[in-house]
Amino acid sequence: MSGDLPRARAASGFGVRDGSKHGIEPETYDYVNAAVIDADYPLRPEIVESAYYLLQFTNDPKYLSMGKRMFEDFVRYCRTDVAYAGLKSVVTKEKNDYMHSFALAETLKYYYLIFAPPGTIDLKKMVFNTEAHPIKKTWPAPKRAK
Repeated sequence: MSGDLPRARAASGFGVRDGSKHGIEPETYDYVNAAVIDADYPLRPEIVESAYYLLQFTNDPKYLSMGKRMFEDFVRYCRTDVAYAGLKSVVTKEKNDYMHSFALAETLKYYYLIFAPPGTIDLKKMVFNTEAHPIKKTWPAPKRAK
């Protein structure tokens, strides 16, 4: 959101997703050693949110492709007969027996937004809070240092 797109691209997790031998991102990943540290996946929204913002700010179709792949993996590995379940391990794909509420409130919302028609949310007029609720901007834009 600060406009530092090169840094945002590098931190987006796309490298983890793109080169993942497990098909879905782990909770904690060691980028230096390319190793899974904490193998669980509780259905967190952050990597999907990153793909959404990068798509909005760059219009680079690779982030749409990233979102598509993440969604397909989400469904493939986390879907159950009644909901979606987090994974105890991205390596074994063993599921937990519960779904955190943020999976519906945030993760699926960002998936929807990635595939929604362009302009569905105008990020010049709206902002999302930490729970992915859209809020209309009613404050003036900050002045940028020269």
